[in-house]
Amino acid sequence: MSELFSDAEEVRRRLTEVGHLVDEGTATALYLATVLDRPLLLEGEPGVGKTSAAKALAEALDTPLIRLQCYEGLTAGEALYEWNYQRQLLAVRLTEAHGAPLADADLFTEEFLLDRPLLRAVRHQGPLPPVLLVDEIDRADDEFEALLFEFLGEWAITIPELGTFAAVRPPVVVLTSNRSRELHDALRRRCLYHWIDFPTPERAVEILRRSVPAASEPLIASATEFIGRVRALDLDKAPGLAEAIDWVSALAALRVSRLARRDVVTTLSAVAKSPDDRTTITAALEELGHPEEARRP
Repeated sequence: MSELFSDAEEVRRRLTEVGHLVDEGTATALYLATVLDRPLLLEGEPGVGKTSAAKALAEALDTPLIRLQCYEGLTAGEALYEWNYQRQLLAVRLTEAHGAPLADADLFTEEFLLDRPLLRAVRHQGPLPPVLLVDEIDRADDEFEALLFEFLGEWAITIPELGTFAAVRPPVVVLTSNRSRELHDALRRRCLYHWIDFPTPERAVEILRRSVPAASEPLIASATEFIGRVRALDLDKAPGLAEAIDWVSALAALRVSRLARRDVVTTLSAVAKSPDDRTTITAALEELGHPEEARRP
């Protein structure tokens, strides 16, 4: 089967076309994941674009994005498949009403099967493989991590009542982690790995320009510089690219053309995600620079 991309530069170009800018390292990691049919583990601080990279990859390929959001207590049934018990019960009652008992084998057919993300990725029949996003794998339990490791090794799911479903071609799998806990070495060895860092100031400016076209150039430049200085503070959660986009969007909505101290204070909720961080940033405003009064149109 033909490759999805010719090289990393094509990945970068096609992601740019759908509005997602990536650096050379991220483009190369995504390219290798598609060429080698290997899962890609993306790590980095929250808000640097791990999830959006997978979404943009699916959009660039014009293939479905199948997302499995991980959380503590995620079960195999929620990730693999479940039986539609309500439909099964209805079928039993209907057959009983007609005096024809229903055999167990009649209840466990594809008619009553609910595809969850992993099974949906395996059974995908499109011309291109889907992008399977396993988001925030670090939030799931160890038991689910072991189940996922087995799935990534076989690209198949066995349902006792129906048999084994194997992928015609493995999905493009992107796992994300915020490093809230350490992942098992076995899972890491199964995956390609890439760390997404905060973007350079130049790339951040370009991303903000594309994401918030209503913002003025002076506002984007000063906001980018300010966010960079804020990240150097001792914060519970350093603002990522997502927070920067939200903040500049808020400033643009308030018709701010140049960053001013009062605008920083009134819109700080888009940057600071805890009371302690808000206090730290507010206390450091003098050190971070004292923007002149904004000029509003």
